Amino acid sequence: MNLSSMHIPDGFINLPVSSIFILLSLIGIAFSLRGAQKQLSEKSAPLAGLTAVFVFAVQMLNFPVAAGTSGHLLGGALAAVLVGPYAASLAITVVLLIQGFLFADGGLTAIGLNIFNMSIIGVWVGFGIFTVAQKLLPKNKSSVALASAFAAFLSVPAAAAGFVLQYAFGATATYSLGTVLAAMLGTHFLIGIGEAIITFLTVRIVLASRSDLVFGWQAIKPSLEIK
Repeated sequence: MNLSSMHIPDGFINLPVSSIFILLSLIGIAFSLRGAQKQLSEKSAPLAGLTAVFVFAVQMLNFPVAAGTSGHLLGGALAAVLVGPYAASLAITVVLLIQGFLFADGGLTAIGLNIFNMSIIGVWVGFGIFTVAQKLLPKNKSSVALASAFAAFLSVPAAAAGFVLQYAFGATATYSLGTVLAAMLGTHFLIGIGEAIITFLTVRIVLASRSDLVFGWQAIKPSLEIK
């Protein structure tokens, strides 16, 4: 496995730990399904599907990072801002399942590991950071895009830290934990810069055309109207 990669292949983490994270991911998916039923409306539901398609397409495009490594959009924070964290977790999960089963991008026995890192940690850490940042910034559309970028930047190393934790408990490879930690966090802080730029531009574009569909903007709009 390339230590800059977020998609874990088969055999890199042992089966007991992989099985535990399959269970944790299933619990997270069930939680997201219940939440998405309450969160999505007839108007916003199609955007969740479009978000999954967009993330899938953009993840196919790699951008250079450093020392011959490359990165791609994870999309957790972006999806959470656009459609809310519950639907975002489901959208990223669908993307990972398609990548794993049809394109062999990430191992099938590692599917729970990858879902947990990217569609649970990536989404919910990203949305949490977005929520905090939004409270500290002015309540306008520019701030929503800026908070989205900041959340995207930090969500990437957070997801990478999830992998480091999994490696610590169930590694089958011989890399030292310190080596894995330095490689994953160092590279993914750089990848986070690309993630932030893509997220900022995407949120700005959607806000400019259909702000009524952006979950992150609609969440603060009622308080603006009351004032």
